[in-house]
This record gives sequence, C-alpha cells and structure tokens, in this order.
Amino acid sequence: MNEATLAPGRRLSQIRQELGLSQRRVAELSGLTHSAISTIEQDKVSPAVSTLQKLLKVYGLSLSEFFSEPVKDEAPKVVVEADELIDIGSQGVSLKLIHNGNPTCSLAMLLETYEPGATTGEKIRHQGEETGTLLEGEITLTIGGQHYALHAGQSYVINTGCPHSFTNTSTRLCRIVSAHTPATF
Repeated sequence: MNEATLAPGRRLSQIRQELGLSQRRVAELSGLTHSAISTIEQDKVSPAVSTLQKLLKVYGLSLSEFFSEPVKDEAPKVVVEADELIDIGSQGVSLKLIHNGNPTCSLAMLLETYEPGATTGEKIRHQGEETGTLLEGEITLTIGGQHYALHAGQSYVINTGCPHSFTNTSTRLCRIVSAHTPATF
C-alpha cells in the first residue's frame, strides 16, 4: 500500500513518525491538544480542514501534497475522473480537490458542497488568492469581519491570507466551484 492510500489519520501518524516528532510536540507546534492528535491519528474522527492545515503546516506539506498520489516518471493526468477527486472536507462540507498528481502545478480547483447549516468552522487562512462562483444555493462569506451573502450566479475574489469562512445558513444545498493560487491549499 503506498502512503497516499493510507487512511488520513494513519498517514498523518506515519509522517509525524518519519519526522521524528512525538504527538505531544506536534500538539505544541500546532496549537492542538494531544488527545485531538491521538484521536485523528487513530482515524476515530476526520479533522476539519483548518485542523488538518495546522498539522500539515507543522509537517511542511500542503493539502494537495498530503492527498495526492506521488507522480513517478509518467506524465501527469489530463483527465481526472469524478471518483479520483480528493475530498478534504468534513462535517457537512465537501471540498473535492481536482488534482492530477503534478507536484509543480500552480493552480488548484475545488468543487465545494455545503449541506444546509454547514460551515468551514473557524476561519481558514492560507497563502494566495481565491475566486469562486456559486452554482447553486446561498452562502455567507465572512472575511475581515465583514459578512457577504452570496447567491447562485454570484462570484467572489478574495485574498486568502485574510482569515475567512463559508457558512450555508439556508435550508438548501450550496455548490461552488473555486480556484486558488498557489496550489498549496
């Protein structure tokens, strides 16, 4: 089994051990609790994107690097099948990363689905910029202390270095297609 096909918690455990770090040290560096890291590594819970980002920052990895299959001496895929998309969401938020295994890509895309009431939770922050279009439903984008109510057909452009979150306060499903650079989300 190659490392990218391990369950996320087991993969995080493997990376931590390869770096010679204890769970307690990772807790200190990431700002998470030791019990949270232990529970995640045992695959008892699926971490929120913001939690996973904190861990991967300690490990020096991006989300796309964490979830992508290593590319050997073959050309990156041109066509990516729906079942090959990498879902990095949790708790009512599906964030499907479109990735062809190319570690040098500079643009990343997500197909995002928010169940009614779902949120990205605490504010997300990552290097770069993001643009997206609501395909269906409504979403509240919070950035810089301001709330923006977006509806199907509207788009947004944000500096992702500013803490931001997305919340579906409606009773309908919300779908978004987004792109961000660099591909380090």
